Amino acid sequence: MTLRRRGTNLPKMGDFNQSVILEAIRRSGEGLSRTELVETTGLSAQTVTNITRRLIADGLIDEAGRTISGPGKPRTTLRLNAGSRLSIGVHLDPTTMTFVLLDLAGSVIADDARRTPPGTADQLITAMADGVADLIRGAGITTDGVAGIGVAAPGPLDAERGTVIDPPKLHSWHRVPLRDALAAATGIDVTLEKDTTAAAVAELWRGDDPSSGSFLFVYLGSGIGTALVIDGDVVRGASRNVGEVGHIIVDPDGPACACGRRGCVDVVCTPAAIVQRAEHAGLFGATPEADAPAVVDARFTQLCAQADAGEQPALRILEEAIGHFSVLVSSLTNMLDVDRVVLGGPFWSRAERTALRVLPVLLEAQSATRAVRGLPVSGTVVGEEVGAIGAGCLVLDEILTPRASALLLDS
Repeated sequence: MTLRRRGTNLPKMGDFNQSVILEAIRRSGEGLSRTELVETTGLSAQTVTNITRRLIADGLIDEAGRTISGPGKPRTTLRLNAGSRLSIGVHLDPTTMTFVLLDLAGSVIADDARRTPPGTADQLITAMADGVADLIRGAGITTDGVAGIGVAAPGPLDAERGTVIDPPKLHSWHRVPLRDALAAATGIDVTLEKDTTAAAVAELWRGDDPSSGSFLFVYLGSGIGTALVIDGDVVRGASRNVGEVGHIIVDPDGPACACGRRGCVDVVCTPAAIVQRAEHAGLFGATPEADAPAVVDARFTQLCAQADAGEQPALRILEEAIGHFSVLVSSLTNMLDVDRVVLGGPFWSRAERTALRVLPVLLEAQSATRAVRGLPVSGTVVGEEVGAIGAGCLVLDEILTPRASALLLDS
């Protein structure tokens, strides 16, 4: 049975109830009548009438014609006015910067991607601001039409201060005030979130149901991270840094890691680590810039293509990496007891064919609950822009998604 968010008829719940109604209308696709909203949300007819009147006045929903359903007078359908609010999502990856412009329904109406340039943090922030400006200009809108910018960045983050703290793949970054710096450069409010968490938000927004159980999102970018969703809510943790898994050991006999141990995820399962193993096996020629992001990107693409074509040396290397990767995923799923595993990120689609053939079998063998139920494994429904889309959805999330914290009343 699928749980659905329902409203409350207690006083002082206006903001929460408004979000419940907006979310119900957005999820319906074709819209809902006021009577259907009463049935769906559990709110009183008077509450639904009052809130929908206010939402129409604010331009967030429209009356979209009348329908006849059974006896009685025709019902007026209410639909989301998707163009009434826009947001921008930016994903900062050490390899690629991705930009998307979203409407209130979370649909992409413009996008762009460009290579992350080398340079200092200030130079990268300038490049991000230029990307935002180009996106706005190309869409023919002004900054006044943008509710905010969401930025998905590699962690760890200091969420309160809006800073990025020494991300392992952005070597020149140390406590960079990314949120405030980008807001100053663009003139638009900025929300900062971990890339893995943003990806999970995108999966919730674009999936079939916001409360469809619990899942582990495993993010394959320049690094590997995870996010956790429980009963339709993203779990962020005390410091909002859930999912830092780079130094979990998956191969005790593996390469030495900068942390002082051996066989961590960072040196075994990342695209750079897989490419390095392929280079040592002689699949690629030597290059003085073998660890450069552009080289890793191109060689990982080539390796996965060779594996898909059935070339045994490439296939063995990729399958071995997936085997180590399964140790990470099974450890987390056994501990968290989630309903399913979702994989995504900018490098995911290239490894997807082999991974979806090999990984479910390995996880089944390692599952502590295989006698009770299966563990579905799938790729994201969002695509390679999942981080950027999730970042943009974070801005819309503040408008549309009901928060349990809104139910806490002041004494």
